[in-house]
Amino acid sequence: MQSSSSEHTHSWYADTRKTDQTWPVLQEHLEADICIVGAGFTGVNCAIEMADRGYKVVLLEARRVGWGASGRNGGELIRGIGHDLDQFSNTLGHDGVLALKKMGTEALELVKDRIATHRIDCDLVLGYADLGTHTKHIKELEQELDSLQAIDYPHPLRLLEPSELKEQVVNSDFYTGALVDEGSGHLHPLNLLLGEVQLAEKLGVKIFEQSAVSELVKDERPLVKTDKGSVRSDRVILACNGYLDPTLESWLGGKILPAGSYVIATEPLTDEVCERLMPGRKAVADMRLTLDYYRISQDNRLIFGGLCTYTGKDPKNIATALAPNIAKVFPQLGQVAIDYQWGGMLGIGANRLPQIGHLPDCPAIYFAQAYAGHGVNATHLAAKVLAEHLSGETSERYQLFASINHMTFPGGRLLRAPLLATGMLWHRLKEFF
Repeated sequence: MQSSSSEHTHSWYADTRKTDQTWPVLQEHLEADICIVGAGFTGVNCAIEMADRGYKVVLLEARRVGWGASGRNGGELIRGIGHDLDQFSNTLGHDGVLALKKMGTEALELVKDRIATHRIDCDLVLGYADLGTHTKHIKELEQELDSLQAIDYPHPLRLLEPSELKEQVVNSDFYTGALVDEGSGHLHPLNLLLGEVQLAEKLGVKIFEQSAVSELVKDERPLVKTDKGSVRSDRVILACNGYLDPTLESWLGGKILPAGSYVIATEPLTDEVCERLMPGRKAVADMRLTLDYYRISQDNRLIFGGLCTYTGKDPKNIATALAPNIAKVFPQLGQVAIDYQWGGMLGIGANRLPQIGHLPDCPAIYFAQAYAGHGVNATHLAAKVLAEHLSGETSERYQLFASINHMTFPGGRLLRAPLLATGMLWHRLKEFF
């Protein structure tokens, strides 16, 4: 499943990427206004935002641009930047929570505007549905609809009964209802990122691959060291998310848990089969804690993901592990060849809100991470929020995120995953009651 550090994970995304462009290894000492560590969606979009504001930016990637979650995820562009935002009412107040909810809509538009403005070829298709799997989910879908309408969500929304759901979204008896959102959708995430990194380069960003950070020297002007070079800058942004090396920054590493998520891509299906399985070709995800998420690609493959794990252990065979999930949803599909199987790590925080701020022992080092499955859009919003703050435009939204206290996961590196896995098992059992 995993690739060597010099190549992308073997996936349908990697095999259908629009460019094989590579970037050099850092082999010199550079001075910059901003040094960004990590060339996924967070890092690349921070680079775009800062370079567009006239800053001199260096972007470092330990492996290949898009090697991590940005080039492996399910490709679903879903509204929102957090989960259960009302939990922050005591800290942020009504207006603060409302601002977060509206940023969840803004994040969608940032991605869509970027694609449209720069004509990035990444197979964007609008249309998404949340799928209930239990009768209690029907009320939750109704509450979500009310919540979105209360913030004047600008795209069409509609609730579907099971019979309507089968005719319009997913032809399956597994679901109890759906909320359709025509503003969210799906895309080819690696091609989106590669289009964005080319934009960053046009804006003057210096990009280096195969340049893992070996040491982070905290100072008024921090020094970022690699095996063959270094960057001294006014500000550093750590944009590693689930692939952050905790030995590089232990305080920040303790705030995030890498969780495994896995995806398969079938052989190409006929138009007739695609229409029979998923009329409308929307992206979907169910509402369980360990959810399934899937869609039909532009070349008629079923892209099906799930199996969220917190143990740090990958399935021996992803296709075999996902087969029961697919059969449960689409028993009519029968035997179908699986052409690709892959997985990777997403980053989750204890409260499932993106973490944006600076290190307590070095105010010149910033970070953005922990998108909890909403990374395609939340990364773009995080980059804009950081750029607003670092450029002096406004710090209001940055302070909103920075004021949240994010729990450090207990147990250290060895015990953190099994402890959380036990807790998640408890929450999964509660889903049946």
